[in-house]
Amino acid sequence: MNEDVKFLLEAAKESMAGAISHLEKAFVKIRAGKANPSMLSSVMVDYYGSQTPLSQVSNINTPDGRTISIQPWEKTMLQEIETAITNANLGFNPMNNGDFVIINVPPLTEERRRELAKHAKAEAEDAKVSVRTARQDANKEIRDLDISEDLQKNAELDVQELTDKYTKRIEAFLDAKEAEIMKV
Repeated sequence: MNEDVKFLLEAAKESMAGAISHLEKAFVKIRAGKANPSMLSSVMVDYYGSQTPLSQVSNINTPDGRTISIQPWEKTMLQEIETAITNANLGFNPMNNGDFVIINVPPLTEERRRELAKHAKAEAEDAKVSVRTARQDANKEIRDLDISEDLQKNAELDVQELTDKYTKRIEAFLDAKEAEIMKV
């Protein structure tokens, strides 16, 4: 196989793998009923005048499936952390016991589970669009190469196989996430 074609296939594969890794990160942020430290990844705390991620000013733990415990490195930050979590509008009600900020994660309602499943589908569709865009880009570059028609067709078939493989992986991730979300 031509070196240029190999390079284009590798570039397409890398781009499609990037779509999968982006999907995995998006799915981690979608709450599935269990407490998870990543639920607070978007929370920014006012730390001496600058906005700092919560994870950089405290330890975040999940002692059980329904509780998130935040232990700030400086006790003076307790009030700031509580305010930042409330202002992040995540639907949590933080409580301060003097040493920790504790968040009880409420169980999901059926309606909320459906909303989260719909959000997961949208994220998966975005990943599929990224994979298809990578396919289009690769096919366009293959057509621009100065190679024989047979080699061009074979390369386009290889790109399509890659697309199918990554689309199936996205579907599998989505099925697993939906099952996790809908499980009571």
